[in-house]
Amino acid sequence: MEADLFAEGRDPVQGLLLVRHASDRRWTEIPLKPLDNDRWAASFIVSKEGYYVYTLMGWVGEKRNNPTLYRELWVRVDREKARFSAWYEIFPRSCSPESGKHGTFKDLEKQLPTLASMGFDVLYLPPIHPVGRTKRKGKNNMLDAGPGDPGSPWAIGSEAGGHKHINPELGTLEDFRGLMDRARGSGLETALDIALQCSPDHPYVKRHPEWFRRRPDGSIQYAENPPKKYEDIYPFNFETKHWKALWEEMLSIFLFWAQQGVRIFRVDNPHTKPFDFWEWLIGQVQRKYPDALFLSEAFTRPKVMHRLAKLGFSQSYTYFTWRNSRSELADYFTELTQGPAREYFRPSVWPNTPDILPASLREAGPAAFRLRFVLAATLAAHYGIYGPAFELCEDKPRDSESEEYLNSEKYELKRWDLGRPGGLKDLITRVNQIRRENPALQRDEGLEFHSAGNEQLLCYSKRAGQNLLLMVVNLDPLHKQGGSVELPLERLGLDPSRPFAVEDLLDGSKYTWRGGGNTVELDPARAPAHLFRVHR
Repeated sequence: MEADLFAEGRDPVQGLLLVRHASDRRWTEIPLKPLDNDRWAASFIVSKEGYYVYTLMGWVGEKRNNPTLYRELWVRVDREKARFSAWYEIFPRSCSPESGKHGTFKDLEKQLPTLASMGFDVLYLPPIHPVGRTKRKGKNNMLDAGPGDPGSPWAIGSEAGGHKHINPELGTLEDFRGLMDRARGSGLETALDIALQCSPDHPYVKRHPEWFRRRPDGSIQYAENPPKKYEDIYPFNFETKHWKALWEEMLSIFLFWAQQGVRIFRVDNPHTKPFDFWEWLIGQVQRKYPDALFLSEAFTRPKVMHRLAKLGFSQSYTYFTWRNSRSELADYFTELTQGPAREYFRPSVWPNTPDILPASLREAGPAAFRLRFVLAATLAAHYGIYGPAFELCEDKPRDSESEEYLNSEKYELKRWDLGRPGGLKDLITRVNQIRRENPALQRDEGLEFHSAGNEQLLCYSKRAGQNLLLMVVNLDPLHKQGGSVELPLERLGLDPSRPFAVEDLLDGSKYTWRGGGNTVELDPARAPAHLFRVHR
């Protein structure tokens, strides 16, 4: 912390930095040290999770008479998983070993050892609540559902209950707790999707009709995100005059699941709710559960995404999904890791989601999935995949203009053959192992981009202490590409006059490089990238 301290007259100006953890009553006083020309500085070390409050006290003269206090500021301290983790999104209802049968939590339990062995540490579940029947969507988001169509999990609420209940077809609350316990035993923490919206059958609709917007004809307004329409979903009206009761009930949803043991929440569309609401809710949850983390699913304007991060969201989805060229990727990640946002915005990069099959993956074959995976897992410390669809390189869109999957799992049961040839299991397992063994890949800072003399090659390094990694990724999934990697050796801590060794951690090959320019060539049919560890 730095501050300018000055006053009229000749008496000396002095000050203290006051710091306390939110759970403490007493302030710790830290003397300010002069820097230059009325600029003073002090620092403090955070030692536990939660909120720290700090402020500045200043006074004129030798004695602490009539001190002036600056307004209180705060800093949030999260656990390590807010910064470094790998998420695997999976629909429990698609985990049945029998085709066409609704899966359960117990079916999902059988897959936990495999997911853990692949190096994932967060098991992310879409909403697990009862699904509404009124206006239920059919396959491929069709307006008319068939008798066996399960509906979208985001159309929450039925006669079986709402946000604090389990879809009976998945199991019971006890089964869910058992799943979390077994996942934890495998090294996986469970993240739960919270979507603050209702199906027309949700108990809230009857009990609290004042919480919803109505059209002139008296009907409740369903959700829209043009050109998409969600006739099976009613959004809450956060501008209702009954907002206080609504806020309290929304908070109770998060607290209920936190009481069951959930500590990671993926929040659906937070940018469509008031900023003040999130600042209040996250603060309330984290004061009771300091280890709670919140992932913002806000694919919206940059300043809105950043505002949500400043209000308390631990992580945020990013535009990585649509950044493809060398310049797009380099400019965007330089902004995230070297600009002001690095102090508060933790990027979570996803190459796909159940809603998004981007152009970079559509009908481009496994090579496109391999290169996008390596980018996601090495550009950012925090990444996730919509698991089975990505692992098996599902690349068929609903139509040529759509980012939606053909036969989307959002609207039907799937039976994934995760053992079929051509999947990414081995690559994912190896890259996740590399991430765990190399501190440079566990932080977003230390990222620097380099020239490779070819716009189809993205070259970048990441450093943490003595750990230096160099990635070269072929952005062309169809053709072999080569170039000369130009490195600022001295800035990377390498002696320009001496050779140095690079070891490709993907295949174990080793090379001796000399000087700043060294030739590489990548064939996408064989390997999407070089993932070098540099030995000084």
